[in-house]
Amino acid sequence: MKISAALIFAATGTLLAGGAQAQAWPVKPVRIIVPFGAGGGTDIQGRLLSKKFYESMGQTFVIENRTGAGGMIGAEAGAKAAPDGYTILFTTASLAVGASLYPKLPFDPVKDLAPVSWVSSVPLALAIHPSVPAKSVKDLVALAKARKGRMNAASNGSGTTSHLALELFKDTAGIEVAHVPYKGGGPATTATLSGEVDFVFTTILSVYPQVKAGRLRALAVTTAKRSSVAPELPTMAETFPGFEIDNWYAMFVPAGTPKDIVSKLHAELMKALKSQEVMDFMVKDGADPVGSTPEQLAAYYAKEVQKYARIIKQGNVKAE
Repeated sequence: MKISAALIFAATGTLLAGGAQAQAWPVKPVRIIVPFGAGGGTDIQGRLLSKKFYESMGQTFVIENRTGAGGMIGAEAGAKAAPDGYTILFTTASLAVGASLYPKLPFDPVKDLAPVSWVSSVPLALAIHPSVPAKSVKDLVALAKARKGRMNAASNGSGTTSHLALELFKDTAGIEVAHVPYKGGGPATTATLSGEVDFVFTTILSVYPQVKAGRLRALAVTTAKRSSVAPELPTMAETFPGFEIDNWYAMFVPAGTPKDIVSKLHAELMKALKSQEVMDFMVKDGADPVGSTPEQLAAYYAKEVQKYARIIKQGNVKAE
């Protein structure tokens, strides 16, 4: 089979053009879609990263808050954007949850997005009211079994990772506990403080100040590893191997975005995550910086989608 010189020239020209595109990128402002409101954890981390990108690349990265449907409206906007490197989606584990929680999405949360990197990990903490006579996860399980159906637990809202951590706990431990959804971590923590509910799974920074003040008792964190914020707390996996609910943050781009642009964005993100400013902020915000290759995030994300699909089905979880 003969290959014409013209075809070789065309292919070579395309490759060179692609390389030149990545070298030049970005030549205009880039938007970072944050699928949650201004002032929240996702927004604040996104703004810090956009600042580091500007300092490194000299181009503006503009945060665009697109809220609704548990983060899936913003995710759809990111997935359907032109794959030219000028739209980035900065989102959370809600993306993996939403893939099953909203069965009729107008886009595919897996196929329509290309992973860039896992950015950070924020554990949930299992915290109880001081009147609950449990000093460990095993104690709480024994108590829930003894008080079958008479204990209750708060969550940050139906379908949130807070709620799904509770459903995973119920299923893994074989206990019956009533779920009481609230609108966010603040109200859920307040309900636990007041004794309206017995315990809660919520972000560690929502409860840790109350734990240190003696108003709540924390029993464990939900991440695979202990948290740098509260290293004294065991993981749920130390009692139930394999138990992991990670309120992760990650960066994606529309599927089809040129690989050389993804590589450049990934390199800039790794640089940002290693900066002292970002590391200090992450720890202060209760997060552990992670960083990963696109391939590592793709594998992890696929497992997360499967895990949450199983929990949602078993718990018959419905979106609010």
